[in-house]
Amino acid sequence: MISDVLHIMSEPEREGVSAQLRHRGAASWAAATGHPMVHEIGAGTLPHATFRRYFEQNILYLKEYARSIALIGSRAPDLAAADVLSRFLAQIIQAEIPANLAFLRRLGGSADSAEDAAAMLPVTYSYTRHLLSVCALGDCAAGLTAVLPCQWSYGELAGRLMAALPADQICADWIALFGNANYSGLVRETTGLLDRLCAAPAGPDADHLAAIFDQSTRYELQFWDMAYGVEAPGGATRERE
Repeated sequence: MISDVLHIMSEPEREGVSAQLRHRGAASWAAATGHPMVHEIGAGTLPHATFRRYFEQNILYLKEYARSIALIGSRAPDLAAADVLSRFLAQIIQAEIPANLAFLRRLGGSADSAEDAAAMLPVTYSYTRHLLSVCALGDCAAGLTAVLPCQWSYGELAGRLMAALPADQICADWIALFGNANYSGLVRETTGLLDRLCAAPAGPDADHLAAIFDQSTRYELQFWDMAYGVEAPGGATRERE
């Protein structure tokens, strides 16, 4: 258990809670960041119809993701935390949502579908309800733990793909949205904020945070599966296009 690891590690050896959470859920993390759809984006071979389905769902997701971050910000314990969270929120509202809408238009999709919350597929709905619930009912650390796997995993996978951008311009532009220094810098700030919140004498229970982080990471994997068109938990399927 993470709490046991924290107890036995000496102070100089102790790593941040964010890194411990990522290491604990390494299998799900690797499956999400190394998903076949991610590899096809990196190769520029992903069918545009599949990518369009991703954007249709991701825009709906991002709107609830932004609400979740806003809830976390309302629980910021100090101005430094509020500053990080406000810039995190701005990244979603000012950069990622407009970019996703632009990608959808480039792929022949309609922004109208992105305004229809009823168009959420089950994984999108379940993932966003998880985020909203944790961020509304938990403290700042719990909420940040819930939203971190999305932000952090995209920065990691895009950083790898930046080494050899594909010829497909839509795939290349999507990778560049997350594979830049500004994005990775913001990830360092959000993970660093979680580490600071957890280092407080009365910090949150690490095992509770691990359960939240693992659930969000599993949803990341399920979201890729859903967009890619593979079998989802419960047997529901969507055909590959």
